[in-house]
Amino acid sequence: MSAKKIVGILLIVAGVLALAYGGFTFTKDRHQAQLGPLELEYAEKERIDIPTWAGAAAVVGGILLLVLDRKR
Repeated sequence: MSAKKIVGILLIVAGVLALAYGGFTFTKDRHQAQLGPLELEYAEKERIDIPTWAGAAAVVGGILLLVLDRKR
């Protein structure tokens, strides 16, 4: 399997996931205060949105890589 084919498949998968979910959420742990044996913590959730055009561009780019690799 050529490198172009692998990159093309990865782009298609990433593009479909971006279109399906629209982004991803992750949690950051932050320490707010530590007073002797008492430790107060809080977790902060952040979301990164992936634009629709970026997901569509990844799918199209992956398809183009697969089509161009097939012609060789």
